[in-house]
Amino acid sequence: MTCDVPSLDRVFIQIGSFSIYWYGVIIAAGAFIGLYLATREANRLGLKKDTMVDLVVFAIPIAIIFARIYYVIFEWESYAGRPWWHVIAIWEGGIAIHGALIGSVLTAIVFAKIRKVSFWQLADIAAPSLILGQAIGRWGNFMNQEAHGGAISEAAYQNFHQYLPDFIMNQMCIDGVYYYPTFLYESIWNVLVFILLIWLRRKNLFRGELFLTYIMSYSVGRFFIEGMRTDSLYGGDLRAAQVISIILIVGSIALIIYRRTKQTIDVYYDGRKIGKKKK
Repeated sequence: MTCDVPSLDRVFIQIGSFSIYWYGVIIAAGAFIGLYLATREANRLGLKKDTMVDLVVFAIPIAIIFARIYYVIFEWESYAGRPWWHVIAIWEGGIAIHGALIGSVLTAIVFAKIRKVSFWQLADIAAPSLILGQAIGRWGNFMNQEAHGGAISEAAYQNFHQYLPDFIMNQMCIDGVYYYPTFLYESIWNVLVFILLIWLRRKNLFRGELFLTYIMSYSVGRFFIEGMRTDSLYGGDLRAAQVISIILIVGSIALIIYRRTKQTIDVYYDGRKIGKKKK
């Protein structure tokens, strides 16, 4: 379906030749809101003050590096033969959330060992914040007119997308064509996962299961939404995000079963008391 409407300005503020983009502002906002929620929960569970802040100081830059590495690996043909600095030119675009998650988890594992705290407890505390940050961050993709699906037919527009706010569909008008706002689908899914995790936090799951539920739930939504996107990273003929999503779903389920049957695990309480689940 064709269209002819102006898009929103990607630049948040211009200072001389220096530009601050909405994408960065929105990503930062998601990170700060997530950190605020995680810090409150950590305090409630009796962790030392600033534990989550200290973790984030290391996790964010490492997550960005891994997000870039992940992207470059799957897009290597685009970088081979070009000057080396294009590989690190993150300002040109090109990061992947799965790479960021890998970097964040590895950082948290090392951090937990150094601080002598439970990795699984840190992961559970961070899980709702991570998915909420992802939900907010997708609106950065909206401002950049990326992470969208294929072109919308007139029938599809009349049956569903006409009910979306005009500012969303106008921003999905790219080069005279309307595209499916898959960024919105994922943002909504992530908000639903966030609500689920907040509810489950009161159900005394075994420590680590809140984080694994986050991994599973996000991966289910990402698998289906990824199939609609036009900018997927590929490994051969397969969409990398869909393959990774299946691995994460199966791996999380297997890990929950193993830990419940083979280990004695702390129970995650929505409060200060942490107990032991006896076998």
